[in-house]
Amino acid sequence: MHRLFEVIEHISGRVNLNLREFSFDVSPYLKGLIDFEKLPGLYASYGLSTDHPLNFNFTDSSLAGSYFLGNCRADGSIVHKSDVRGDELKLKGQVFEQDGHSVSLTEDEQIWLKESFLNKTLVHNFSHDIENPELFHIEHTVAMPYANIHGAPVEGSFLGAFSTIDLTTVHDSIIGEFAYVQTGELDHARVEPGRIWVKGPDFEFNFCHDPKVLKKYISHKPGRAPEGLLMEFREALKPHIHKIFSTVKTDLCQVDQAPSEVRGVPVQEGSYLSEFAVVRGDCRIGSNVLVAQRAFLENARLEKGANAQENCYIIDSRLEELDITAHGGKVVKAHLGPRVFTGFNSLVRGAKGAPLVVGAETIIMPHTIIDLTEPLEIPARSLVWGFIQNKEDLNHNSISLEQLAEADFGVEKGGMRFTGKGGSFVSAFEHRLHHILEANGAFYDGADETRGHAQMSQRITYNVLQPYAAGDLLGMHPSISIKP
Repeated sequence: MHRLFEVIEHISGRVNLNLREFSFDVSPYLKGLIDFEKLPGLYASYGLSTDHPLNFNFTDSSLAGSYFLGNCRADGSIVHKSDVRGDELKLKGQVFEQDGHSVSLTEDEQIWLKESFLNKTLVHNFSHDIENPELFHIEHTVAMPYANIHGAPVEGSFLGAFSTIDLTTVHDSIIGEFAYVQTGELDHARVEPGRIWVKGPDFEFNFCHDPKVLKKYISHKPGRAPEGLLMEFREALKPHIHKIFSTVKTDLCQVDQAPSEVRGVPVQEGSYLSEFAVVRGDCRIGSNVLVAQRAFLENARLEKGANAQENCYIIDSRLEELDITAHGGKVVKAHLGPRVFTGFNSLVRGAKGAPLVVGAETIIMPHTIIDLTEPLEIPARSLVWGFIQNKEDLNHNSISLEQLAEADFGVEKGGMRFTGKGGSFVSAFEHRLHHILEANGAFYDGADETRGHAQMSQRITYNVLQPYAAGDLLGMHPSISIKP
């Protein structure tokens, strides 16, 4: 038997053992996700930069089409067309503070993938686990297409298609497709598909998409590939993404560069447009903008400090200053005012004859679906969630941030239930958005202390790792250790 199949079977067995209380079998979900014949032609790549610690160790793994940055290790894992981004890994001696507690790191933090299967998954470290500050681990876990693992160490779990675990340590749990979880910790739990669940010390937000609506956009049955409009949206544009990954470029940009053009696109100083981002049509990039790898821009305008993170699509749209599009966010035929946050894996889509305008400082919750059938304008400083096609839907699925901040005991609206202190929720969210902008370099003013990902990414070069092309090790990568 090919070693690749042995690794997959071993991973499946270990994950099934962790999930035995649910009688859940991950094996059928893995079928059809990988075209084994194409594996020999899919290289992995890693970023090389003096701004990011370098220590790669890959053993008995297949890394086809994946990207690694920072201090990363993979043992006995399948990492297929995924991004493992360690640009916020903590360093030896750094003091990590969390909830009034602090600890000094005894060694550099590391991302460690162990006996896991990640398919088109985004991993971004920003770990919150103060008990294990040196290790961000993903162990005995299977993640389906376009799942996000953000600051969330995970063990013995299954993550459905387009699901997100965010700043949450997860053990032996099943996260349904399109579910979003930010609860700090999750143990031996099963989260239903389409649930958006945010829990803090003194508040809790809960909403669950109607199963009939959700099925239209994303569903995943055992033994079949994920289906629905979200998959169709991405599949239609896949040829353009494959084309950009067919070559490797090593050109370096210069920090503080004068306004210039990158691949024919005007890019202002302090900005970064990834070599592995797709750019089509009339696009313009303002200053201090971050456009990450696997982002897709078409007739897009991003103003100062805006960003488009991995697996984001900005099409026929304008993002004003300091707009954040989190991992997997899709913005189509929309005009977003300043400081708008588009959450993980959300679909924010206007249509021909039905444009979308989003007011300033609005928060679009993760995994929101806005798919218009009529023109719509969302008022400034709104919190938006759920499924929205028109103004009536918006009335049931939004609330002003001021009204929510004044709620001390909770709010119920439409299918959303909020309990606890609204002011704490709003304050925590706004604090986090400021951190994201700061980390991305949106406030860069030429000083070293204001540099962020947009500026530091300008110094990254890319190197490739090729798999075995034949034999029992076809599709596997040799054991590799890469150090400074």
